[in-house]
Formats: sequence, C-alpha cells, structure tokens
Amino acid sequence: MSDAFDLVVLGGGPGGYTAAFRAADLGLTVALVEDRDRLGGVCLNVGCIPSKALLHAADVISTVTHATTIGLHFGAPTIDVDTLRTSTEKVVATLARGLGGLAKKRRIEVIHGTATFASPTQVTVTNGTDSRTLDFAHAIIAVGSRPIIPPAFPTDERIIDSTGALALAAVPDHLVIVGGGIIGLEMATVYRALGSQVTVVEMMDQLIPGCDGDLVKPLHARLTAAGVVVHLGTTVTDVVATPEALEMVLRSGDEDLPLRADRMLVAVGRRPNGDRIGADNAGVRADERGFVTVDDAMRTNVSHIFAIGDVIGNPMLAHKATHQGAVAAENAAGGNDVFDARTIPSVAYTDPEIAWAGLTETSAAQQGVAYELATIPWAASGRAMTLGHTDGRTKLLVEPGSHRILGVGIVGPNAGELIAEHVLAIEMGAVAEDIARSIHPHPTLSETGALAAEWAQGTITDLYRPPAPAATGSASA
Repeated sequence: MSDAFDLVVLGGGPGGYTAAFRAADLGLTVALVEDRDRLGGVCLNVGCIPSKALLHAADVISTVTHATTIGLHFGAPTIDVDTLRTSTEKVVATLARGLGGLAKKRRIEVIHGTATFASPTQVTVTNGTDSRTLDFAHAIIAVGSRPIIPPAFPTDERIIDSTGALALAAVPDHLVIVGGGIIGLEMATVYRALGSQVTVVEMMDQLIPGCDGDLVKPLHARLTAAGVVVHLGTTVTDVVATPEALEMVLRSGDEDLPLRADRMLVAVGRRPNGDRIGADNAGVRADERGFVTVDDAMRTNVSHIFAIGDVIGNPMLAHKATHQGAVAAENAAGGNDVFDARTIPSVAYTDPEIAWAGLTETSAAQQGVAYELATIPWAASGRAMTLGHTDGRTKLLVEPGSHRILGVGIVGPNAGELIAEHVLAIEMGAVAEDIARSIHPHPTLSETGALAAEWAQGTITDLYRPPAPAATGSASA
C-alpha cells in the first residue's frame, strides 16, 4: 500500500465518497478516510437513511389507522422493536456494502480511522494504537457535523441526540423532544406512531423556524391531532436526572411548567467538525465554530485543499454535499468547475411532508424582494381527496411581470418528490407558463404545481380566479 496519493478525502459521507469516486474516475489515485467502520457517514449510518426507514414504518401505522374513514378496519398493530431495528440495519448495511464495492472497483484505498492534518501536504490517520501518515497533492475536507448538546444538560444515557433516537433501543412511555426543527419533528412522527407520548419544546414561535407558516400549519395540526403536545416560545431551563425519570422545568414567558419524562431527545442543531481535523497544521482557516471558508470552486485559503458539505456552512444537507463533492473533485483533477446552485431544496419527511426551494415568503420579507403568490389548496385536487390529504397545498412565488419562478413550497404526501420539478424550473430560469403548458398526468398531486402556475398566469379553469391582476405577495386561491 502506497502512502502517497493524488487526493486524500477526509470523510466518507455522501459528499466525501462522491468526491472520491469522481476523482478516481478522472484518473487520480485516491485515499478515502472514514472514522466509522463503513462508508456512508452520518447520512447513511445514523441519519437520512435509518430515519426514513423508521418514518416508513410510522407511515404504515398512520395509513392503517386512518383507513377506518374509508371503511377498512384493522386491529391495533403489534410493535416488534427488535425486528424493526434489525430491518432498518439491513437497509443501512446493504447500502454501505454497495459503497464499499464501488470504492473497490475504482481502486480507492479506504482507510478507517480519524484523520488530522500534520502539514499542508500530509494527513495522519489514527485508529486505536495504529497510526499512518499519508502524503497528498490535494485534499478534500468532508468531515461533516455533529449534534449539539447544551452543556447545561446533565450527562445521562436517557438524554439522547438523533443518533440515539435512531438506535431505537426502546419505545419510551414519554419522550420529550427539545427542538421543533426537521429532525425533532421526524422523530416525533416516528415515536408517536410507535406508541410514545411525545412532547415537543420549541423556543421559537412556530415549528420548523424559517419555513413559511402556512406550510407548517397542516403538520402542526396533524401532530396535535395525533396526541403530540407542542410548546412554542418555550425553553428547558432545568433538567435533573433521577433514578426514576428525567425531571425538567419548561419556561414559557414568565410561567414555569414542571415536566417528567422517560427520555429526552435533544435536536437543537448541529455544529461542524472543522475544529477536529488539525486545520491549523495545514494552514486552513476555520472559524471559532468550526466552519471552513471556501470559494465557489470549493477551495479553502490553501489552494490545493478543498472543503465541502456541512463543514463549510448551512444548509447541512446531504444533497448539497454531493454536488459540492463533484465540483471539488473536478478541480482537484485540474478542472475549472464552480458550485453555483440557484436553489437547494429542503424537505421535512414528516406526516404530512413539507418541501420548499428557492425564495420563501419568509426570506422575501427579510430581503425586501417583490413577488406574486399563487397558492393551490389540495382540497381542489381529486388525487389529494382520494388520499385523504386535502389539508395540503402547493404555492409558487413568481417574479412580477415576467412570472419567472422564484420559489415553491409544498405540504402534503410526497412533497419531497414533487419539489424536484420546481427545483429544475428555478435552475432553468423557467416562467410559470413553462410549467402550466407542460402536460401533467391526471389525477396526480403533481397537477397542483401546474395549477399554481396557471393561477399565476391567469389561465386557470379548475378554480375561479377573479380577472383582476394578482396583487404583489397576496394572490392565492
């Protein structure tokens, strides 16, 4: 085994393995360093994939529960936690083996251990008592991020982060989730379906802060209807771990509320791992939070070292990292590529799903951007009616005059799938007419996007739109 490589990639998550695979395809000798015993990073091993497997189980339970409304009656489900956990692990293991096979076919050397820079051209990989130094011509930092646990919370095995929640060690009687963002609400969806009493504590005045309120409203309503207790504008001021339970105090305004739970999930955000790689030894600048600064070619201040994914800033999403990884690999191989995505979609895989891309009403208000709004309630969709999800909606934000697509928001089943059409529209600089005149299959949820485009154009027939022109920021069905 050689200790000298054209490229060393630090981190085997979606961004890291994408970068390594692309670089190898371009003819570089590549070492891929991953501190876990298999590739895939947080996303595959303790994030995106296991959470979606558990969310699928929750969706099945929800579907069966609501089937009574159409005359189908089933008994209460029996939850076999061990089998559920094992089936999820099988999915993860299968995908991880696939990644290992792809790396082997490309003759990438996968090295397991913790990577730190020893110099601007060397990385030291440590695994237990073993240590190995790699020389490189180029390096890509793809070390991701880790969950934040407030230091005021005690150390106790019942206080878990997202990794612990996905391990599914048991289904607690009462789970308190601190943080009403995407991760927290996905886990609320899972554990409520599995039988836990769930309480969500969010310090802001709405769930998924930053997302438009009209998209969050149906999710909030469904969670509440399912028995999830939501405290907004609330913080956890004290936690005491007793042998019997976690005793905590919630603060809402001037009021203190005592609460007792079996387990607490802390989902208040993530911090980058740029502070764990010895960046100073390579001369790479990382700020006090651990974020590494790059240009649009993914280069750090050290020209032959690149960085991608969570470690360079928000949004911390796997699909952002993969595209940045490809850019960094191209440039490490002598290319001249840049990352200039017009939009990066976000998805909450809750029930219902929420997805958005491009300009939101929230960001438009903050930036002072003018727009026209076209909203289609899913009560107008025959397909949504057959699914029992008439509380969904699709909305487009378009540029006044040109009707160029600026942003999209969707709430309802499969919103994460439906958003892709509109991401492409934004990337292509499409106008509402482009979507409206593209024939969508009927009956489908995708039609709601076409209807929103027709509304923006003033050509809709499925709903009545007054003939007056749309008012900026207000026209909707």
